[in-house]
This record gives sequence, C-alpha cells and structure tokens, in this order.
Amino acid sequence: MLPREELLKGVENRDTIARVIDQAEQAIKTWEVVLTDFLSPPELAEINRVFSRLTDVQLVPWGGYPQAERQRMAIARSEIPLDQSQVDLVALEIAGNFLFDTATHRDFLGAMLGTGIVREKTGDIIVLGERGAQVIVIPELAEFLQMNLQQVRSVPVKTQVIDLQELKVREPKKKELTTVEASLRLDAIASAGFGMSRSKMVTFIESGDVRVNWKDVNQASSQVKSGDLIAIRGKGRLEVGEIAVTKKDRYRVQLTRYI
Repeated sequence: MLPREELLKGVENRDTIARVIDQAEQAIKTWEVVLTDFLSPPELAEINRVFSRLTDVQLVPWGGYPQAERQRMAIARSEIPLDQSQVDLVALEIAGNFLFDTATHRDFLGAMLGTGIVREKTGDIIVLGERGAQVIVIPELAEFLQMNLQQVRSVPVKTQVIDLQELKVREPKKKELTTVEASLRLDAIASAGFGMSRSKMVTFIESGDVRVNWKDVNQASSQVKSGDLIAIRGKGRLEVGEIAVTKKDRYRVQLTRYI
C-alpha cells in the first residue's frame, strides 16, 4: 500500500490525486498497466511532484503529440517496461465548412460535451479555422462521437477517426532573451519576458490571468526561480532559464518565450 495520507498532504487537486493513488495501487497489485483519464497541466504537475518520491511505481504521460497540454498517464510497477505507446488515444477530425460561422475551441468543446460525454475523457482540441478541428479522446469514445457529434454552432459536421500522425500541430515559436533586473519578482521578470510595461503586467497578475507552473498566482511580488514556467492567458508562455548575480548585485536572467 502507498502512503496515501502522506502523499495527499498539502495537495490542491486532492480528488484527482487520490484517484491516481488508487490506480497506482491497482497497477502495483495486478502487475498491469493502468491508464488515467485526461489530466490538466496543473494536475499533471502536481502528480509528478507527489509521485517523484516513490520508487515502486512509474508514470508515463502522453497526449498524442509532444506539446499536448491535456495528457493521460500510464501507471505501472517500476519493473515493467513502459512507454508512450501504451497510452491509448484516438484522434478525431471534426470536418465542416466554418467559413461563414467561425467556431472556437470553446464551441467545439461545448458541442462534444453536449453529446453527454465528460471533459475528463477528452484531450486537446486543435482548431483548424474554417475547416473544423481535430480532437484527441479515449478510444472508447470514438464510435460514440462519430455517431452523435453532427453539428458545431450552426455548421453540420462529419466526425471521423484519423491517425495521430495526421494531427496538424503548429510548432511553437521560440524567442531567447536576457534581462537584468534588481529583483526576481514575478512582475519584473514577466514584464521583461513578455515585452510589456510592469504596470500592465501587474494588472494581468492581479486579475488572475497569470499562472506559474500551472498554478494561479495573483501576487506581483511573488519570487520566480530557474525552471519556472510563466503563462499568461492568450499571450503564450515564458520559461525562466539560468539566473546569475552580476557584480552590482542585480540578476541576469535567461528567458525563453514560447509564442
């Protein structure tokens, strides 16, 4: 048995973590590979942190492509070979003519949930503009959605299975930069990385639009460290790289911005 209460101490996503602990215990007991539902980035980050202390169980996440935000996890005993190919996923194309009635990520998600399925069974949604979208789901949903997902907004759609290799994923653009700051405050580092004024960044932070390592942060004075990932809704992400102290006791920070 895993040290459940110790693992759950101080976690934010308690129900999700408890469910994954149950699945990990099942994997240890049965010597089988057990799969979770799709997990959000904050849940994935917390699960990785919680389970990093354990040596008798291993977890492999996969969402269909390298940058996928929502991923399932394969869980197995540490003695069992485990890789991404054991995470069962299916890709679907939702094809229609959206030229005159543009649909967003929210529209496609809403249409899928409107068929009666739950969010935990669906992964990322890749919107293709006027041609529709591609979605990743658990295999058990493929046939159901092919039969029941027939309209998004006012547009009739045809839903069909495609190969994961056919996903039209746009590679994120990267921009490397260096900034020198008096402190490692979130507002200072993020404003430099995203190329905006510090006062505007404070507004983003205080309005709840900024996450650090997938956790909402609303204190502009929060300190960042090397390895942190800063995300602003609709603005992309910023990774904090190496931090060095200059001769004038300022901080030289390497940053990578993903657009």
